[in-house]
Amino acid sequence: MKQTNGNIFLDSNICIYLFAEDERKAEIAFNLMDKSPAISTQVIADATNVFIKKHKFTKQTALDSVMFIMNKARVRVITPKTICDAFAISIKNNFSFYDSLIVAAAFENNCSILYSEDMQHKQKITFEKKHITVINPFI
Repeated sequence: MKQTNGNIFLDSNICIYLFAEDERKAEIAFNLMDKSPAISTQVIADATNVFIKKHKFTKQTALDSVMFIMNKARVRVITPKTICDAFAISIKNNFSFYDSLIVAAAFENNCSILYSEDMQHKQKITFEKKHITVINPFI
């Protein structure tokens, strides 16, 4: 499936794999970063937490990693509307609130593809007459 630049959104797990020991997943994540993806401030916060708590990065290394991500992606701020939309998506689809917040941010940024390892591969989600497809790039 060919993607044009700018219409994709990356979930936190994709950004985290940029710095993974799994070379295959890191390469896939780097290739997605070259497509000028959108991410949200939630993605940055989630990645930072994993870098520090799970991967035991120093705060400086975590900052350097997050700065790399922010310089490659289009960072979008979570707004009160994003939160309200996330609740609506969560209720409609029975998703977790945090997954719904990712989906809502992707919709707000007019993305047609959401790359995520955590959601169902090839799942199509509809909200307010917009459609998005979830793709697990590691399958």
